[in-house]
Amino acid sequence: MHYPKKLVEAVEQKMQGHNLEGFLPGKGPKNAVLMLVGEAPGETEIRTKIPFSGRSGKKLDGWLAESDLNRDDIYITSAVRSRPFSIKKRLNKKTGIIETKYPNRTPNKTEVLAYAPLLDYEIQTIQPKILAPMGNIGLQRLLGNTFKISNYHGQLLHSPILAYSNETNKLAKTSEEYMLFPIFHPAAIFYNQKLESAIEYDWSSLGSLLKNSELN
Repeated sequence: MHYPKKLVEAVEQKMQGHNLEGFLPGKGPKNAVLMLVGEAPGETEIRTKIPFSGRSGKKLDGWLAESDLNRDDIYITSAVRSRPFSIKKRLNKKTGIIETKYPNRTPNKTEVLAYAPLLDYEIQTIQPKILAPMGNIGLQRLLGNTFKISNYHGQLLHSPILAYSNETNKLAKTSEEYMLFPIFHPAAIFYNQKLESAIEYDWSSLGSLLKNSELN
């Protein structure tokens, strides 16, 4: 995806001083029926320039294959397009040296708001039939902070979404309704293996939904 230069420059200006690394555009065909909306790229994604190319990506590819879906047919993006990182100092017990690490972290609300115009542009350009926010960050970016992925995963929703307003510098509801199918973030499986069966079922349901002639 090539974004308007002014949009990217505006994001860069707002994000000066934030702990963010790199920039990974959304990827996928411009006529994609399905748009996956994740959280933010991690260290692996910034290096490879491929969304979901780390451990989470392997799980995602497996679920896609089981649901007869293919990355080539899907547009993949996220609420934030750069890698948020923390700065942590840790003692290396073997060497006795204090080392500085820069692990991935969850993007904050200020960062999600700053990158909002880019996601708006992607949705307007791709015009997917279904938006699939993966995890709380993607879901709350589109529907608001009261929505939790544990309550809405695997459900087909018809709702306005949130888009950036230049006038208020806030997210506001669109007049247009969209179809959304929230789903757990692939990384959730690494923290709670009991979610795997639910995630597999949700992907299977989404795959069946996409085969519906009304969506194509």
